[in-house]
Amino acid sequence: MKSTPKSTIYDIAKLANASPSTVSAALNGTWRNRRIRAETAERIIAIAREFGYSTNLQARGLRTARSGLVALLMPDYTSFFSTLAEAFSARVRQLGLCPVIVSTERNPEEEISTVQQLASYAIDSLFIAGAAAPETISKFCQKAHIDHVFIDQPCALAPSVVTDNEAGSLALTQEILRSMPKGPASDRHRPYFIGGDATLPATASRIHSFRAEVTRQLGQCTDDQIIACSYDSDRAEQEIKELYAHLGGLPAGLFINSSATFEGVLRFLAIIPEADLRNCSIGFFDFEPFGMLLRFPVHMVRQRHRELIKQAFKLLESKAEPGTLVTVTPVIYKADDPYSLQRDLPTGAI
Repeated sequence: MKSTPKSTIYDIAKLANASPSTVSAALNGTWRNRRIRAETAERIIAIAREFGYSTNLQARGLRTARSGLVALLMPDYTSFFSTLAEAFSARVRQLGLCPVIVSTERNPEEEISTVQQLASYAIDSLFIAGAAAPETISKFCQKAHIDHVFIDQPCALAPSVVTDNEAGSLALTQEILRSMPKGPASDRHRPYFIGGDATLPATASRIHSFRAEVTRQLGQCTDDQIIACSYDSDRAEQEIKELYAHLGGLPAGLFINSSATFEGVLRFLAIIPEADLRNCSIGFFDFEPFGMLLRFPVHMVRQRHRELIKQAFKLLESKAEPGTLVTVTPVIYKADDPYSLQRDLPTGAI
């Protein structure tokens, strides 16, 4: 059987109505340096794929010091980070590059060890989400000349893009307080914050807004109303169980700070009486579609994963200054207004 000849750069150039040098730049990842438009590069890459053109990555790496690998470092694969990884992978592949995604369990030693390993593969760039030791990572990347951007984790030494946690927490706290049942002043008739790590910027920002709004509306927010018990679901289950026993039921309001915390809390809520659930206003700082179908209403915050990734790549491509911080406003899902997401967010803008 006669084999079909492989497409060459000249074939792709003819099909794309572009010069061979433009095609070469698009395929080897140097098109930004030549000020070639992203739309042109993406069109060339799409044509190359359609006609089966492939570059020799190993040889290209030796010539250009670029491997075609773009890495994402993240702490775990829970809902927020897995959805972020999906958006990251799609964006990297649009650019004709290869995504590499690694979880490090918020372990500083594991983080730097992983970054060192990735550097040995000559990764083109690194995106870091939710790191425990951001400055250590950034210092290593600077020495290794690795372009890097932080996501969901501000870093003074590098550009960062984060969800506007204070705005999201404020909106969620307001919904919890608005739908909280009225009752006499007591420990049980107060809202409580559960989950997360108060030493990390995201949780700290959410606690700050929660405290401020509860104090503004109810007069005070005491330390015992903040249960920042880590991101461990088993720990969250134990904490809500102990709070329930201490109060003699669920509190009037509950701010749940992460997907893992939500999982642990749900395990306990599944075994308590229906009446207890009706007397608690619940909010969750993340979004799970099944949360709309639970036997009790849950207000949720939808973080905009694709927008976070889009802004992160903009920071990388523009070679933003260290310390540059971009915030992305999340969207609130109101349990008593199921169409709130569609009204507040344009199609495809998550």
